[in-house]
Amino acid sequence: MVNLDIFNEIDSTNDEAKRIDITKDFHVILAEEQIQGRGRLGKKWLSPNSGNIYMTIATIKDLSFMPISLISGLICKNAINSFLNRSLIMLKWPNDIIYKKKKIGGILVETESSKDELRTIIGIGINFSIDKMESWWGDLSEFKLEYQRNHLINSILSEFIKIFENFSSDWKEQWMKSCIHMNKEIEIYKSESLQMKGMFKGIDDKGNAIVETKDGLETIVSGEISIKGVY
Repeated sequence: MVNLDIFNEIDSTNDEAKRIDITKDFHVILAEEQIQGRGRLGKKWLSPNSGNIYMTIATIKDLSFMPISLISGLICKNAINSFLNRSLIMLKWPNDIIYKKKKIGGILVETESSKDELRTIIGIGINFSIDKMESWWGDLSEFKLEYQRNHLINSILSEFIKIFENFSSDWKEQWMKSCIHMNKEIEIYKSESLQMKGMFKGIDDKGNAIVETKDGLETIVSGEISIKGVY
């Protein structure tokens, strides 16, 4: 059901997922370090430190029925909270994992056409301990979770497979309960340009953001959210 590749160093686990042959339901790629790690919208994902999670899950299964980025973030949030035995981890639309108002993880979903098949590539980065080179980055170093990294990876993978095989409609309510900016004033940016201000009211069944503006409710398919006080 699952193939696993582990690297000491790689350019990007997502890029490797575009090169491989997928012969099972899921192909998982793990790396100690990434040289060219990246996040959404072409942003760099700093990943020089070993001991963090740099992981990609690739599949040719049809996942078009679910908002994969939001579901993935929810899975990771639940797994980390389970290990902490506390509900400390929150989510920021569309794909950021938050602790103490800092980004400690993120999801990068890509699709790739290859050999008449469409593969879905889900990149996951979670910081256990990093050098604070940029103010918005955070980590989980106070919990020493790096010593349980493999167990956490197994927990995430197990939940991924379970959800993909038995998708539940209650994900949306779970996600909104985990959202750090529900019913808060936000700004939406695209290509670093301010597009809209309003109140974040939740998400629809496709994972799109619903924002209340002076002109009424607006549906936002993509963009970056800025919230006062959150990195």
